[in-house]
Amino acid sequence: MISLLYVPSMAARSSAVIDLVKAALHRDHVGAQVAEDLRGERAHHHRGQVEHPHAVRRSLSVIVELSAMIETMGHIEPAHKSAFWNPFANMAALAGKAITIVGGEGCTVYDADGRAYLDALASLWYCNVGYGRAELAEAADAQMREIAGFQTFEYYTNPPADALCTRIADLVPMSGAKVFLTPGGGSDAVDTAGKLARAYWRAVGEPNRQVIISRSHAYHGMNAYGTSLGGIPLLTEAFTPLVSHVEQVPWDDPTALEKTIEMLGKDRVAAFFCEPVIGAGGVYPPPEGYLRAVREICRRHNVLFVADEVITGYGRVGTWFASERFGLDPDVITSAKGLSSGYLPIGAVIVGPRVAEPFWQPGATAVFRHGYTYSGHPAAAAVALANLDLIEREKLIERVAALEPVLAATVAPLSEHPGVSAVRSGTGLLAAVEIAEDLRAAGPAIGQRLVAAVRDRGVITRLLRGVALQISPPFVITEAELARITEAFAGAFDEVRRG
Repeated sequence: MISLLYVPSMAARSSAVIDLVKAALHRDHVGAQVAEDLRGERAHHHRGQVEHPHAVRRSLSVIVELSAMIETMGHIEPAHKSAFWNPFANMAALAGKAITIVGGEGCTVYDADGRAYLDALASLWYCNVGYGRAELAEAADAQMREIAGFQTFEYYTNPPADALCTRIADLVPMSGAKVFLTPGGGSDAVDTAGKLARAYWRAVGEPNRQVIISRSHAYHGMNAYGTSLGGIPLLTEAFTPLVSHVEQVPWDDPTALEKTIEMLGKDRVAAFFCEPVIGAGGVYPPPEGYLRAVREICRRHNVLFVADEVITGYGRVGTWFASERFGLDPDVITSAKGLSSGYLPIGAVIVGPRVAEPFWQPGATAVFRHGYTYSGHPAAAAVALANLDLIEREKLIERVAALEPVLAATVAPLSEHPGVSAVRSGTGLLAAVEIAEDLRAAGPAIGQRLVAAVRDRGVITRLLRGVALQISPPFVITEAELARITEAFAGAFDEVRRG
């Protein structure tokens, strides 16, 4: 125990200076106390004892350093000094508030100040096998020592890319599949599938089939096709129109899909893009019978059915693909995220025999003139293969199926909270907790306040479509960790409702 004897004369400085000091000391409770003392000009006096003398010394050292810096400069520098432009971020509001993640193990990640967070998101739906998997790093290392990267345009391939495509074709619920590898997230896969759908109809002599239909609440990535197909206005209104001949129907109404196809004309619609479980739009499992109905409508009208499994693919719903769980038999599947669990960026468009045929049959002249610099990247493909091995070896998909009812039961009590209007779960390791309308009406920042309050309790979540909090943890999550997520959500809702 030591007394606070002296602090450099910062108390007389502006409130902004004190706020700067407080921000710098935020990681230490002691530092926060020192900063409050500064504001009240109490730090020059013997005002009692504080614990953690080493923390106090660190705090005082920081204050001295900041004081000298401000004396030298004569003004306060803007808090935002990073050159990194965060996706989906208000960069002005983010100034000085960025959280730097430096490590991870299992379902937990750590920031630069050593604080641990239980990741309820699997990052962005993708870290299915959890953090700290050395075998995936070793797979990248081994491949990079052979050949790290080489293009796959026209004649060229590489062993990991070939092996990965064969592996995916064997896993997917369609016979005779071909696989087009993409270099990044689901956005690249969706753009590829959108272009392929139109190219297919031209190749078979029906070039007027150009219209692509998607659903409200849908999220199909942020490239041109995905943005145009998106059903979340907040994410599209600043950019559209991008891709023409795009229509949208309600997410839960098969009749609306059929009416739209008939209105447009039977020979004009190329494809229907459908997330088996709507993800970023709010985690909406399909209504009973919906997927079966829309799949039959597409067959009847000769419209390609594209299952967007960027989120659900590779085990998220307790089967390798949601198309398997729901019996979809799609013409095309888009995938990414869980293919490598995010250890290196890679995606795949899985193409059924009907769509592949005009490009692959003997004597074909049609060419799909599309690709990316890093398509079939050998190191990324090697990591994806190792990731699939790990999922199979540890039976993680069976684990997801077993945890599905556990997650549903664990989050169910949140539906009774006055700040919650609905809890959606029951399809794999996916859930959403919807914020009650009256609570959302209290202010536009309520959702982000909830996210921050959950994070203050050591759990990371995010806001979906401005209305719900996401739960999509790694497959290695424990029942105790699921309970922690629910407790953090309940505490955050309590805090925000109190104001």
